Parts: sequence; C-alpha cells; structure tokens
Amino acid sequence: MTRPPARQQAGQKAGGQKGGKPRNGPPAPARDRVLRLFFGLALPEAVSTELTAAQAKLSSKGRRVEAGQLHVTLAYVPGVPESKVAQLQALGERLAREAAPLSLRLRGTGYHPNVGTPRVWFVKVEGEGLSELAARFAVELEALGFPAEGKFQPHVTLARKKGPAPRLPPLNFTQEWQAGQIHLIHTFLPRDKTGPVYDTVSRFKLTGSAPLRAAEPSDAPRNTTPASEE
Repeated sequence: MTRPPARQQAGQKAGGQKGGKPRNGPPAPARDRVLRLFFGLALPEAVSTELTAAQAKLSSKGRRVEAGQLHVTLAYVPGVPESKVAQLQALGERLAREAAPLSLRLRGTGYHPNVGTPRVWFVKVEGEGLSELAARFAVELEALGFPAEGKFQPHVTLARKKGPAPRLPPLNFTQEWQAGQIHLIHTFLPRDKTGPVYDTVSRFKLTGSAPLRAAEPSDAPRNTTPASEE
C-alpha cells in the first residue's frame, strides 16, 4: 500500500503553529485517509497474454487495461478509512482459510451497458464456488460497515471507452486456470489521470478443502458490476 501522507508540514512545530508558541489544548487528531480497495483474483500470464491479444482489436477510442492489471473483482470497497484496513486483512485471511482454490474459465465478451453507448468492454468468467465466495465477502463486509452495491457479475474488464466507437462482435474464449490466492488491492488515480494504479496490500492463499457453501437467499451476491471503476 502507498505510504500515508505526512502528518506534519515542514516548518510546523508539534503544537500546530508555524514558529510561534504552541496552542493551548490537545492537538487536533490526525485525519484518517480514506482508501479505495477491492478484493480480487489475479490472472496467470498465459490468460493475460490471450486477452491482451484480443485487446488489439479495439479502436483508439478504447483505453485498454494493462496485462498486469487484469483481474476478477470479488468485492469493491471504495471508502475505507486507513485505520480499518486491518479489519479487511483479517477478513481476507479468514475467508481464504475456508475456501478452496477456484477452477475458473473465461467465456464470451460483452459490453456495459448492454444498450446505448457502452463504457466497459469485458469478458465473462465462471467457476464453481466463485459466486459463493463473492457472496460471503458481501455479507461479511456489510457486517463491518461496508455495504456493497449492485449485483455480482464475474468478469474481467478489458477496456474502458473514451468515446463513441463501434462495438466489436462477441469473442469467445476457452482458457481455464486455478486461482489460488485472493489479493487485497489499493486503487487510486495518479495526477495525470492516465488510468487507475493498483497497489497490492495483502495476498491470502486459499487453503480450504472445498468451495464455500451457498449464501442464504437474503445474502445474494452483490457488487463489482462492470460499471464500477475498480
């Protein structure tokens, strides 16, 4: 994760004023930085290479996701105070101990939204236990005070549109792989706004003996629709 910002400006004394006498009373508490995080599954190099080749079919109106950033989002958590990151790390460790490695498959491409001017080009992903794992994250995150939004749609974002452009015909893939780790990622926009930067905060090895059980009907999988900015 990126280093926290400096809590004290150069030339400013601990009392909170530049130069002069320290002010009366206790110092103001430091402001807690708010981070955008997500839990996700990385892609192996062979799968990323195949998807990168498909991205070459896009026009210049599409902003391609770099090969090293291609992933499957399990849960997007956009407003996490830095002081609570440890709670998310503990959750990732616990669910990773319960869940077995996932056998995943790529399927066909699609656009979001499906009608009108699309903003996101993605490829669908499926696999036993994938939706159940996302559902558990949604339930557990809500219990921690981070409610999820939208419906979970397992996918890999390939590109984001920069302007009107013709849609590509659907592409179908048959690649399969085993996901053995969950990643907790900090995502942020650099000053030049060229695209999101991903910084891995933690990795959690999946060590369970079986896929997680299905969630209760009231705990339907949520979050990570292709419209998200993860």
